[in-house]
Amino acid sequence: MSKLGDLGAKLYRGEVGYDFVGKRFLWYGVSILITITAIVALAVQGLNMGIEFKGGAVFTTPKTTVSVAAATEAAEKVSGHDAIVQELGTGGLRIQISGVDTGAATDIKQKLASDLKVDQAAINADLVGPSWGEQIANKAWTGLGIFMVLVVIYLAIAFEWRMAVAALIALIHDLTITVGVYALVGFEVTPGTVIGLLTILGYSLYDTVVVFDGLKEGSKDITKQTRWTYSEIANRSINGTLVRSINTTVVALLPVAALLFIGGGFLGAGMLNDISLSLFVGLAAGAYSSIFIATPLVVDLKEREPAMKALKKRVLAKRAAAAAKGESPDEGYDAEDEPQVVAQGRSGRRR
Repeated sequence: MSKLGDLGAKLYRGEVGYDFVGKRFLWYGVSILITITAIVALAVQGLNMGIEFKGGAVFTTPKTTVSVAAATEAAEKVSGHDAIVQELGTGGLRIQISGVDTGAATDIKQKLASDLKVDQAAINADLVGPSWGEQIANKAWTGLGIFMVLVVIYLAIAFEWRMAVAALIALIHDLTITVGVYALVGFEVTPGTVIGLLTILGYSLYDTVVVFDGLKEGSKDITKQTRWTYSEIANRSINGTLVRSINTTVVALLPVAALLFIGGGFLGAGMLNDISLSLFVGLAAGAYSSIFIATPLVVDLKEREPAMKALKKRVLAKRAAAAAKGESPDEGYDAEDEPQVVAQGRSGRRR
């Protein structure tokens, strides 16, 4: 067995573990700091909205010897707006000019043909009105709202309302961080970005549900025992799924990193950046929130219940009594009475 597999087995059995829940206020502080940074970036710099949202024109030219830098300068000069120029595999150029009046597109096209020394008829122009972008944005917000409502309803039914609330806060946390990174780096926000944001919500929710499922199984009939508190069982659930969460996140991040750093960076395929950045940041934030935010929040909400407070009091009292007698806190416990922690869903439940 590999070292990672051996560690995963020990985490699953509870032989080793890290106190994620006990240090939850540290994670809360880190998350609050990151979230504030993201909000400030949004307020100060704002988002670089793509042409699909602001309106404008995209001109595709045939093969030309003009450099990207020269074409950018020419496009900004004739339009009076910022331009994004990308070299195509055919040797032509894709010139995107946001915020330009679509009525001026013909005049811009004519001047570009002259400056770039290409036939005007060979330049393809796609015009986008701002009203269309507004419709796309509204539909995206509607889809996001419906998704959040369905998630809360599902988790409240499948688990309980506390888990639904914690998962919702974790999802908002992931979205805020991802959008804040876009504001910081200045990447363009396009419909691809929106698709990426909606995709990462599913990944984030998946990791969270895996931990919640183990917690639900592990806390069944919890008040009938006096060995573990709710927070300790929650911590064992996180540790039991830790290696699995790391493995799935790394495997998902590798191809996305290739798109972002190799495709978008080294190869200059800038159109990949809009979706790959949202996926990369969102996947990492989702894995973080499922471990450090969602489950600790459930613990904070759950341990406010009188039954959980009474259980914690009984557990601590029994441990204190055992310590006074010089006995081990684990003496007198039957392994069959120990709450079970599920690392891989119901089918992985230990017998």
